[in-house]
Amino acid sequence: MVLKGDSCLLNGRKPLFMPEWTKELGVTECMILRVSRLGKEIAPKFADRYYDAVAPGADFIAMDLAREAEKAGRPWTEALAFDYSLAIGEWLDGLKELKNEGVKEWLMTPQEAIARASKVMTIRQGDLIYIQAKQAPRPVAKEEIIRIEIDGEEKLYCKIK
Repeated sequence: MVLKGDSCLLNGRKPLFMPEWTKELGVTECMILRVSRLGKEIAPKFADRYYDAVAPGADFIAMDLAREAEKAGRPWTEALAFDYSLAIGEWLDGLKELKNEGVKEWLMTPQEAIARASKVMTIRQGDLIYIQAKQAPRPVAKEEIIRIEIDGEEKLYCKIK
């Protein structure tokens, strides 16, 4: 589980300026759940009651720093939780839209993610829980545009500068 502060959020089609302290920026698609109520130790069968919208996302990672942290046995926080490291697309009313688009296979279901997060901390209205795709991060380059379309409509746009 990775915790990201609100400075990590990149909303509204704003560009991501590639951090100067990494030589290898990567991205993975993710699904973001918006928590709609207070909860602690939520059973997976009740988890659907605890989020009210989903959004496609792009989770950025400094891959070179992640490798260094892994070798040294340190947490990956600086590789994952830097400013604007999570681009959030348009909020959708239901999970069905993301599932039907044939997006990637996810590391866990929304129910598992809610249960897991609420086991170690109280989740609150407005919190965001993101679930990464099973695919490994792919490298990104300056001037690249990250787009996610659902039913032919652009739901996430982020240019790398």
